[in-house]
Amino acid sequence: MGTAERREAPEESKSERSAARRRRQAPDRDIPAREDAGAAFGGQQELWHRPLWVEEPARRRRMPDPVRTAAVRAVLIISVTLIQAMVAFLCTLAGSWPAFPMVISSVVSTVVATWAVVDVWVTRQVWNQRHGVVSEPSSTARSLRRERRAHRRQERAAQREQERIRRRGGTGQLSHP
Repeated sequence: MGTAERREAPEESKSERSAARRRRQAPDRDIPAREDAGAAFGGQQELWHRPLWVEEPARRRRMPDPVRTAAVRAVLIISVTLIQAMVAFLCTLAGSWPAFPMVISSVVSTVVATWAVVDVWVTRQVWNQRHGVVSEPSSTARSLRRERRAHRRQERAAQREQERIRRRGGTGQLSHP
């Protein structure tokens, strides 16, 4: 059957054909069939489809915004550098005149790409230093915070004790400080 006959043939519409195709396909094995769907629509069976995606909890925490911005910038610079290096290589093989400027610019781009990667690392370290590191049993920042809190608690307890002594009118203290 040619294209002309297909166009002139009074068949069902495209949406009807795709609906019929879906009805013929076997349901997924991992999704339970809905038995009450037939009774609700007077004998017609409702097709139950799997959702397009399933929300899953993230395995890792999201990167902080400044770190993510630096990482995106680094990926873009690295990709441009790789394309530039490939063009320089192909120009060199072809012996065309832009080969030398492309090689020089590829070297410069490599230096910039290295700087971009170092920038991601430095930005991550600065963010961790300013906002604290992820709490792990071996985290130095966590133990330092714990020590500072204990020290502040002791100072507050000593101040409360002094206030209590002053309120009692100095009883319990030596006459000379």
